[in-house]
Amino acid sequence: MDVSRQQAAPNDDTGEGRAAERGARARTRRLMLETATRLMQGGATPSVSEVAEAAEVSRATAYRYFPSQAALVQAVVDEGLGPILTWRSASDDPERRVAELYATAMPRIEAFEATFKAALKLSLDQWARRQAGTLGNEPAFTRGHRIDLLKDAIAPLKGRLPPREFKRLAQALSLMFGVEVLIVLKDIWGLDSRRMMAVAQWAAGALVRAAVAESEGDATSAATAK
Repeated sequence: MDVSRQQAAPNDDTGEGRAAERGARARTRRLMLETATRLMQGGATPSVSEVAEAAEVSRATAYRYFPSQAALVQAVVDEGLGPILTWRSASDDPERRVAELYATAMPRIEAFEATFKAALKLSLDQWARRQAGTLGNEPAFTRGHRIDLLKDAIAPLKGRLPPREFKRLAQALSLMFGVEVLIVLKDIWGLDSRRMMAVAQWAAGALVRAAVAESEGDATSAATAK
């Protein structure tokens, strides 16, 4: 016997019912992400309750998808990062790979500048409350995508640099990557997008060349000493 669309419950045991439920959940989550992104692009760092209200979703439903502000902001940040998270390079030249990463990442970061600044604000606010002992059991908002991205960019140097120097180079590059670059070069120095990008890429390239030259110089000195 055929079951009409009205008779079938969204949470019944049929494949159609389960698919409908999954579709509804996906749409609700997407609505919340889009709403949170809109709010963060406007400069806010919204709570889960604030996003629920703006999206016209019940608080109970909202917290099922995002149990904390940190989880919500992390999801929005990952959404903003988009293609940066799947960046890959076919080049074996570390300097070229770093340049390619910057060419992919920095325009995207600038496009979602307000979102990433709002996330940074949450991170700084949590740090201040942790120092003051008022953070309580609130889940921490963690940042760290740049670590894996930069290590991947300089991966060809793994066999050429000692592990300590490889890690130091990745750490140094992290100072010139991310929304912090925009804060320093655009907000403080007043550079436009083109000049900001040029300075960031120049600094990153200089760091890679310096690390390689230093390592090669150490190897030459060691060989001469023998």
